[in-house]
Amino acid sequence: MEVKTASFEKTSADTSTTVSGAEAVIKCLLEEGVETIYGYPGGAIMPVYDELYKYQDKIHHVLTRHEQGATHAAQGYARVSGKVGVAVATSGPGATNLVTGIADAQIDSTPMVCITGQVGSHLLGSDAFQETDIVGISTPITKWNYQVTRAEEIPEVIAKAFYIAKSGRPGPVLVDITKDAQFASLEFNYKKCKGIRSYKPNPEVDSSQIEKAAEAINSAKKPLIVYGQGVILGEAESLFQEFVEKTGIPAAWTILGVSALGTKHPLNVGMVGMHGNYAPNVLTNECDVLIAIGMRFDDRVTGNLEHYAKQAKVIHMEIDPAEIDKNVKADFPVLGNVKETLKSLLELVQPKEHKEWHNKFKELYKIEYDKVISLNLDVNKKDMGMAEVIQEINRNTDGKAVIVSDVGQHQMAACRYAEFKQTRSNVTSGGLGTMGFALPAAIGAKMGAPEREVVAVIGDGGYQMTIQELGTIFQTKVPVKIVVLNNGFLGMVRQWQQLFFDRRYASTEMTNPDFVTIAKGYHIKANRVTDRSQLKDAIAEMIASKESYFLEVKVEQEENVFPMVPTGASVSDIILE
Repeated sequence: MEVKTASFEKTSADTSTTVSGAEAVIKCLLEEGVETIYGYPGGAIMPVYDELYKYQDKIHHVLTRHEQGATHAAQGYARVSGKVGVAVATSGPGATNLVTGIADAQIDSTPMVCITGQVGSHLLGSDAFQETDIVGISTPITKWNYQVTRAEEIPEVIAKAFYIAKSGRPGPVLVDITKDAQFASLEFNYKKCKGIRSYKPNPEVDSSQIEKAAEAINSAKKPLIVYGQGVILGEAESLFQEFVEKTGIPAAWTILGVSALGTKHPLNVGMVGMHGNYAPNVLTNECDVLIAIGMRFDDRVTGNLEHYAKQAKVIHMEIDPAEIDKNVKADFPVLGNVKETLKSLLELVQPKEHKEWHNKFKELYKIEYDKVISLNLDVNKKDMGMAEVIQEINRNTDGKAVIVSDVGQHQMAACRYAEFKQTRSNVTSGGLGTMGFALPAAIGAKMGAPEREVVAVIGDGGYQMTIQELGTIFQTKVPVKIVVLNNGFLGMVRQWQQLFFDRRYASTEMTNPDFVTIAKGYHIKANRVTDRSQLKDAIAEMIASKESYFLEVKVEQEENVFPMVPTGASVSDIILE
C-alpha cells in the first residue's frame, strides 16, 4: 500500500513550517486530536521524546512500566473512548515488547497507532545495537505498517495510519521511524487522510441481500440474534435495540458484544460460547434463522463447526468481507457498516413477539439457575465464590461501571455476572486471551472515560504478569479500582486439569506474595477480604474512594466455571456441572 495512493483533506496545519521529523510526529498527533499517549523512551525514539517535552501542556504522555503495558493502556483508552489509542516505544526490545498488545488489538478490532523508533537508515540490516525488523515482525498482526526513512514522509504516513486504524473494521497500525528521519528537517504541512485507492473500509451495501434477510426474519418461527462488538464499533447500539424490540427476537451476545444491549433487557438472553449461558447455546442448534450481527463466529462461540446451527438459515451482518463464509457459511451475507445495514433492515422487518420461542429460553434458564447460578451466588456455602464479588460490585456501582477483566475464570465470572446499563462498559481480551491485559487496560479506560467508575477484575496469575503497572497508577494518580480474586491457582488451567487430566495439577498452583503490602509499597490504598462477612463493607469502601484502591479477595480454590462446552463438542452439548 503506497502512501501516494492516498487522498487527503486540508487541516489547520496547511501553512508550511520547517520542523524536525521528531517535531512533525508530535504535530501530526495534535492534528489528529490526540490528547493522551502511552509509552516508554529509549535511544532510537529519543528525538521524539525531546520534542514531546516541549508539548507536554498539549499531549499527556503516560510513562508505563513496560511497553506491553503501553499497548494495553492504549487499548483500554480506545475501547472506552471510541478514539484511536496511541503507544510509543524505542527500537529493538522496546518495539518487540509491543507485539502482544498489537496482536491483541488486531484480533479484537481495536483502533491503535504504534510509533516506534528505529536505528539510522544507514544501519538498517547491519544488526546494529537494538535493531529489530519490527515491520517484518508486526506484518501479520497489523492492519498496516510502514517504515519511514525520510522526514518528509512523516505527515502523510501518520495521517494514513490514523485513517486505516479507525476506518472500516478498526485495528492496529505501526509506524517505524528511523533516527535520522527524526533528526532531519521538513516543510511541515498536514492533511488528514480521507481515502486510499486500494483500501475500501466500508463495502458497498447490497440492498437485495437486506431484502432477502428481511424475508427470512419475517418468516422465521424460532429466530435467534447473536451480536458482537461490531454493534459497538459501528455506534449502532440504539438502532440495534430498536431492531431487537421491533422483531421480538431473543438476543445473545459474544464476550465483546456485551453492553451493546443492557444486560437486564427482557430480550437479552445471555452469553454464547464455551462458558456462556445454557439457553442460547442449546437453542443455537434449534433456531430456524440465526442472525449474526457484528461478530466473526470465533471457535469459542461456535464449538464444533460440524454441529453448529446446521438447521438454521444464517444471516451474517459484517463489515469485513474476509469474515463472510470464513467459519460459518452465510445464506444471506449482509456486508457493510452495521449502522447502515441495520437501519435498512429495520424498515423491512415486521413487528413480532415469538412468545412460545421465548418460553423455551426461560425454561432452560431455570435449569441453569437451579444447577449453576444459585450455587455460584449461595452465601451459605463455606468459601466465597467469584460471582458473589461481582454481584457486590454491581450493587455498589448500579451497573454503570466499566469492568475491565483479565483472562481466566474470573473473566468468565465477570462477563456472566456483571451488570451493564450502558455501552462500552466491558473491556477484556477476547480473541487473543492475554493474561496481564487488565491492569494497564484499566489505566487507559479510566483516562478514556474519567467520569466513569473503572473496576479491574483480575486473577492472581494474570495480575502478576503486569503488576509493575502499579507504578504507573502511583505516578499518574489515576483512580482505578483493582480487585484481585485470589484462588492460589492458574484457575482456568487447573479446571481443565481437574476435568480432563485426572486432577494432575501440573504447574498451576501459585505461591503468591503479599499483594496488599506490594500495593501499599506503591502508596495505593489496599485491603484484603478473607471472610464473606468483610466483603460488603470492603467493596463499598473501595468504590467510595476517590483515589486508586487495591482489594484482594480470597475465593474458593477449586471453584469451576460452568456451564462449559468441552473442546470439540457441540454448543448444544454444554455441561452444567
